[in-house]
Amino acid sequence: MTTNALPLPDAAEAAYARIGWRIVPFLILCYFVAYLDRVNIGFAQLQMKGDLGFSDAVYGLGAGVFFLGYFLFEVPSNLVLHRVGARVWIARIMITWGLISSLTLFVTTPTQFYAMRFLLGLAEAGFFPGIILYLTYWYPAARRSQMTAWFMSAVPLSGLVGGPVSGWILHHFHGQHGWAGWQWLFLLEGLPAVLLGLATLAYLDNGIEQARWLDPQQKALLRRALDDESQRKPAQSALQGLANPRVWLMALIYFSVVIGLYGLSFWLPLLIKTTGVTDPLTIGWLVAIPYAVSAVAMIVVGRSSDRRRERRWHVAIPALAGAVGLLLSTLWSHDTTLALAALTLATVGIMVVLPLFWALPNAFLGGTAAAAGIALINALGNLAGFFGPSIVGWIKHVTGSANGGIAVLAGFMVLCAVLVLAAPRGQHD
Repeated sequence: MTTNALPLPDAAEAAYARIGWRIVPFLILCYFVAYLDRVNIGFAQLQMKGDLGFSDAVYGLGAGVFFLGYFLFEVPSNLVLHRVGARVWIARIMITWGLISSLTLFVTTPTQFYAMRFLLGLAEAGFFPGIILYLTYWYPAARRSQMTAWFMSAVPLSGLVGGPVSGWILHHFHGQHGWAGWQWLFLLEGLPAVLLGLATLAYLDNGIEQARWLDPQQKALLRRALDDESQRKPAQSALQGLANPRVWLMALIYFSVVIGLYGLSFWLPLLIKTTGVTDPLTIGWLVAIPYAVSAVAMIVVGRSSDRRRERRWHVAIPALAGAVGLLLSTLWSHDTTLALAALTLATVGIMVVLPLFWALPNAFLGGTAAAAGIALINALGNLAGFFGPSIVGWIKHVTGSANGGIAVLAGFMVLCAVLVLAAPRGQHD
């Protein structure tokens, strides 16, 4: 997990390789489980709505209400992490979200469903921006896009692996010991988060100075690279980070892409089902295809962005491709092969944007301002996770088709591209 973005000596390459192999696979695994627990209701709804009598609107609101809790605790969570360290705080987040996700199996009413999704958002708030902040403790900006891309590859991997696994659980566990398949889904996919949370306490280090697996020379070299970069950024407080107009612009850009991400993620299994595929296991395998292509594309484009030291067009072009894919999926919604091709293009475009976007705010934020600013961007951006699924669910409930909602998501992806190209240039743009 190295990059050729900078011609650094072999000693530095060896140090960054050691960091990459030590922490990045573990972070990918943690985010894989987190994202799976966040979106597995996309599969659960295939049985859950019928069993509990939930409408598309109820499901869409429940899928989205997660992000209201997420929004409320995002900034405070990241500030706590910056103060107490990643090891304890990330462990706390993972254990609580795993327990809440598992307990969702007991919901029977819309109110209980909304409450558990809201609590899950509260519990998980701070994980993603905390890891984005955590990577700044190890990597300079020129290396960070590729490492962020590796970390965020957990999102498509959760679809690649989680889709077939979720379909298999629904297919094979339905009726076992009196529980429905969707109940087993929440239980079996929630418990790994608890186990990983306990492992975090023993495995994760708060930063370079606490890493006993680095020798003193490597620590000095790595610290020097971060110090040199920090001297080029003005010292800012948390309030200054929150008040920075560029932070709010970044939040709007992120909102525009996240509304596409979750609008698609929460409805992708059903969109494939509407093309004529009915077996949950088959749907799971088909869902894996867009995510498999996305996982490769994220790494390839992230490496290209780091190598060329260019961010804006590497974000704008995939965003536009994602919009095209979404629109094509509405035109080809009755043909499984064509619809899957369009949904793959849409998924790739959206997924590629996600890690590259974070190079933009990281180019001008540092220290406590970075902790607050990154959390604010992620919190406001992830409010789109409330609106995206809700919009699609409401339009589908009213019109009988999700096409209008998908077209709205495509419009936001175009807005993302326009805002990125119009944004002021940063040091690493």
